[in-house]
Amino acid sequence: MNFLRKIVYPFSLLYGLITNIRNYLYNNNILKSTKFKTPIIVVGNLSVGGTGKTPQIEYLIRLLQDNYKVAVLSRGYKRKSKGFIIADENSSSEIIGDEPFQYYKKFLNIIVCVDVDRTNAIQQLEALDNAPEIILLDDAFQHRKVSVGLNIVLTSYNDLYVDDIMLPTGNLRENKSGANRAQIVIVTKCPSTISDKEQLEIAKKLKLTQKQSLFFSTIEYNKELQGNLTINLTQFKNKELVLVTGIANPKPLVDYLKSMNIHLQHLNFPDHHNFSKNDINEIKLAVEKINSNNKIVLTTEKDYVRIFAELQNLQFVTIETKFVAKSSDFDKLIKKYVEQGSRDS
Repeated sequence: MNFLRKIVYPFSLLYGLITNIRNYLYNNNILKSTKFKTPIIVVGNLSVGGTGKTPQIEYLIRLLQDNYKVAVLSRGYKRKSKGFIIADENSSSEIIGDEPFQYYKKFLNIIVCVDVDRTNAIQQLEALDNAPEIILLDDAFQHRKVSVGLNIVLTSYNDLYVDDIMLPTGNLRENKSGANRAQIVIVTKCPSTISDKEQLEIAKKLKLTQKQSLFFSTIEYNKELQGNLTINLTQFKNKELVLVTGIANPKPLVDYLKSMNIHLQHLNFPDHHNFSKNDINEIKLAVEKINSNNKIVLTTEKDYVRIFAELQNLQFVTIETKFVAKSSDFDKLIKKYVEQGSRDS
């Protein structure tokens, strides 16, 4: 913990008190949440930073899209637009945000929309002629104005929420006890070799209730790169490439590429970074300097949708969430909730 974070610790106590009062008011129905007829699943976390929400949302889309009309609702972080927008052929990452645009480009049979006011957005969705049968809320665990049937909280293997403290000293958006609202907790970004013993130790630390289900997942990288070329990561063994990232935690990707003996020039930008002309020029200059015949730029799928028009030979690596174990149990929980919600509505 750096010195600046230590000296603002009193503000962490104040922030924690404010969020506790807010949660108390919602828990006791003093502040009201709006209920909707459509089943709603939230994927969120207690902390700021990357816990793997995007690949988890994509996992749910794949699980449900063949049998249900799925809508994904996001606030569209850092978009240059306002209000409720449904993604269409005129959309871009600037209009709806990078993650929603990624969903839109990747999944053709779902509804993707953005709105800071989730209550308004859900009302708009339910009023559609082809209304969704299930709504996935991206990063909305603290948005308590909407009454949600199923909450999924993610916490990173190397940064469990129980080991953290409140903002601004730590990274928690709300007190650790907030996790009790979740029906499902997933420890993400685990090593694929995580043992049963370590899973049990983490479960003891989290101290979930009997009504909560705990799962462990890992990230699987696809060696076949996507973009303008057909190229495999193995072609870069013992060679150089330029890696450009604008995500909260690029370390797992960097570690993965280094494990393949790929030499990196890593240009690391802030999360959801809007790339300027100077940034693009910096990337191009880095590419010119690498000692390789394949002068490509490698980036993440989320970053690709922001800069693909600015760079040639730009490739991105795709990732998927894979459960370490009990994936069928997770799938059954999700499908049971959606089926029950659909019958009730």
